[in-house]
Amino acid sequence: MNSLLLNTDGVQIPQLGYGVWQIPADETEQAVRTALTVGYRHVDTAAAYGNEEGVGRAVRAAERPRHKLFVTTKLWNADHDRAEAAFEESLSRLGLDYIDLFLIHWPVPQQDKYVRAWKALEKIYRSGRAKAIGTANFTVPALIRLMDETDITPSINQIELHPYLQQREMRRFHEANGILTEAWSPLGHGKGLLADPALAVLSDKHGKTPAQIVLRWHLQLGNVVIPKSVTPARIAENFDVFDFVLDHEDLAAIGAMNKGLRTGPDPETFNMT
Repeated sequence: MNSLLLNTDGVQIPQLGYGVWQIPADETEQAVRTALTVGYRHVDTAAAYGNEEGVGRAVRAAERPRHKLFVTTKLWNADHDRAEAAFEESLSRLGLDYIDLFLIHWPVPQQDKYVRAWKALEKIYRSGRAKAIGTANFTVPALIRLMDETDITPSINQIELHPYLQQREMRRFHEANGILTEAWSPLGHGKGLLADPALAVLSDKHGKTPAQIVLRWHLQLGNVVIPKSVTPARIAENFDVFDFVLDHEDLAAIGAMNKGLRTGPDPETFNMT
């Protein structure tokens, strides 16, 4: 397992994490326990997922000590003007003393409160209750505004990213500004990506599944990546990506798959609260 260095006080984030979006609350604890047993050390949740309690129970029961595990949660859109209170509520639901990474879930440009929310996150970070702070689904203009109007550059920006939506401009901007790129929906969210013939060729070449090929691509790009599954065999399969390497031709073949295809909302217009 490789870890990447965030831009805040030497904090490291495990590059391959376990996402719990859309996992029912009553299934979350067991799913996370399975993932931690397989070897994952990074779990990504959010207030909006409604399953922070299950994540917390699994983390507290883990054989690994707390400081060797990495927990991310997120501030929901309706809470931009009460970010500190919402953070404390997430902390309570998780049953933890601190969060490793706290993100603003969406910028919600129409309500225009994300700068205010970020200033609250800076205060939370300075208190030590969150070891690092970042954003999710922020565009380049939104990130520039944060950096211009606040003190701390986000440590990470979590965005939809997969071979059909490669986000090259965003990744270049992140790299130029010391922001890590984290990929959600890394396997294309069931929209036909894993059946693409280009991945079938690479799957045959390496003796790996198309999902493993895509996850390996993310790792070699330098992305943090958070696949999600509740099936124990698939959870283990998604973790089994450290024993092969994609060569330059493989990477070029996947690079040619980019379609600019989103499976989720557009951050510039998503205003749900």
